[in-house]
Order: sequence, then structure tokens, then C-alpha cells
Amino acid sequence: MKWQPSPPLARLGGYAFDELGIQVERLRADGVNVIDFGVGDPSYPTPELVRHAATQGLGDFAAAGYPSYIGQPEFRAEICKWFKGRFNVSLAAEREVTVTLGSKEAVFHFPMAVLQPGDIVLMPAPGYPPYRTGTFFAGGEPYGYPVLRENGYAPDFDAIPEEIARRARIFWFNYPNSPTGACASDKTFREAVEFCRKYEIILASDEAYTELYFDKPPRSALEFGKDGIVVFQSLSKRSAMTGYRIGWACGDEELVQLIRKLKTNIDSGAPNFIQAAALAALQDEAHVIAARAEYAAKQESLLAAFRKAGLDAYPSEATIYLWQKAPEGVTDVDYAKALLDPKVACAVMPGSWVSQPLPDGTNPGAGYVRWALCPSRADVEEAGRRIQFLSL
Repeated sequence: MKWQPSPPLARLGGYAFDELGIQVERLRADGVNVIDFGVGDPSYPTPELVRHAATQGLGDFAAAGYPSYIGQPEFRAEICKWFKGRFNVSLAAEREVTVTLGSKEAVFHFPMAVLQPGDIVLMPAPGYPPYRTGTFFAGGEPYGYPVLRENGYAPDFDAIPEEIARRARIFWFNYPNSPTGACASDKTFREAVEFCRKYEIILASDEAYTELYFDKPPRSALEFGKDGIVVFQSLSKRSAMTGYRIGWACGDEELVQLIRKLKTNIDSGAPNFIQAAALAALQDEAHVIAARAEYAAKQESLLAAFRKAGLDAYPSEATIYLWQKAPEGVTDVDYAKALLDPKVACAVMPGSWVSQPLPDGTNPGAGYVRWALCPSRADVEEAGRRIQFLSL
């Protein structure tokens, strides 16, 4: 029998990260030693103290049954303590925090909690694919706004048409920005808050990379207000816990309560032993400091190789990504294909694959490739040597 996909699913193409993985596996099957800069998955082990807490949690919660839909009180209290120490923002654990299965599921599902049919969702382009896919499945309409190097990767609020702003319900705001690595200035935060309040739009701030920075600590949108603002956080990159699927949403009490209500109908909560591991991760900053130093070293190694090869070398302020311009006259897809030549064998993500076209048909990701600084330092150095053999 043959089944038709649902209308939202039929609107989607392939998931860029899956498509890249298929290409890499084909090369490896042919015996090519590919260095994978494509997918943002830390290659180093989850810190031992986190793994130990998870193991201990298996015993502590051996007979606990289903976990809390909203998260263990102890973990939510630790989130509040961490948020206060990191951003000087006070949160009420019982009302303004809910635990999520990482940030991807929360980002995808959030539109289902607040959209009416036909509502517009504003989202950065390039940007995280679940902003768009979650909008489709919630019956909304995505509208991309460009984040461009010439604007410091800040949104141009004046370029959003009045009629679009008045129909918008969610404004996705992502700083530190994936994939560009840019941080938002205080001015940009204030402009975002003012824009959203003017048009009564929810400011949904994806802050999954706030802890992986190279200079000044990034700020949180909740430092600029709480009314109408919800923040999505994750321990995936901060603590190399991608496989644990643990994060949280926090902020405006009414919005958090809507997320909680939705989640009780979708899942049964994050496993208790994983919450125990996450609590231990939040209590320790030493492993995060070490991770920042490691990513900084890998970034500088790769940038030095770019410079030596006469390529674009533009450092990131934060995240685990480098957003590199393709050589003049070469498309991002062709550049990525050239990097997969067996002599170079470096997998990167074409920028047009992580960016949807704007209403005018242009694609802000075109002409760029994303390097995820996830291979080991030795592999990054080896990639720098291989780049010298790249011919375009």
C-alpha cells in the first residue's frame, strides 16, 4: 500500500543535516577519511561528572515511574539559580520554568501552543530549520527576515512590512546566532523587544549557544524584560549532552503555562536520571570553560589555514560555527562539493541548505558555507593542511 504524507509534511524537503550525513557515509564506504565539519555535534565525551550523575540517577530513580511533565523541582530550582547567577534574572521555578526534551522539540512544538491558523511567524534566514517546520505543522506561515554580514547579522526591523508585522504572532530571535556566530548588541535586544511589543508579537529567544563564546558573555532576552518573552535553552552544546535531550523553556508565566499544557499531551517528561545529570552539569562551570578554550583554539587553527590559502577568514563571536564566504564566482554548493574531493575530504554545510529563500526569492545563505568546529583539534589541523590542495 502507498500512503500520502500529511499536507505539512508534504511541504517539506529533506532535512539538510540528514542529506549531508548520507553524502559523508558514501565517501567513507569508499574508504575516504572524511573530516566532518557538517553537523554540530561535539566530538568529545560528555563530562565525567555528568555521566556519573546519570549513572547514580538510574539507581536513585529506579522505581520512580513516569517523570514529572514539567521537570523535577530540584532541577527547575537549579535552573533558576543558574539563570540568576548568569544573567541576574529571577525566575519562579513553579511557574516560569518548564523542562524540555532538548531545545529542538520545544522550538518545533512551541508554535502549536500559540498560533491561530494563518498566523505569521517571523524567523531569521539563515536559521534553525525547526523554526520553519514547526510553523508549518502548527498551521502558520513562515516569513524569513535576513541576517546579513553587512548588517552585523542583526535583524533589520524596518524592512519587515507593516502588514506582515501586524499578522505576526511569533518573532524567532537567535543570539548567539546559528550559523553566523554573531552576538546581539544591547541595542538589538532593545529593538527586538520594542518591535514585538509594538505589534503584540511573542519574542521567542533561542539561546542554546550563550555559553560557548570567545570574548564577552552574551546576554539573555530576559534581561530586557519578561512580558511576552520566552527563552529556549539547552545543555546539548554547553555540556556536550546532545544525546541526552535535555533543556528548558522559561520566561513569561502565561507562555510557559501554555507550553506545559501542550507538552502534557505530547510526551511524559524528561527522564529523571537525565535531569539528575543535567543538574550536575549546571552546577559545574569548569568543563564549560575548558570547552570554550578548545573551540577557540580550533577556530583560530582553521582561520589561520583559511588565511594561508587566501580564503575568507571571518571569526565567530560565539557558537561552534564558522560562517565562511565561498570564493568569488563559486556557489556555496559547488564549494562544499569541492571540499569533498578525496584530496581534501572535508564535509561542510552549504549555506543555502540552512536558509530558506526570502519573499523576494533571494537566499541569504547562498554564497556561504558553515564549518562546525566539532572534529578533534588534530583533525582540524589536518583539515587546515588539506585545504592547501583545494582547487577551484
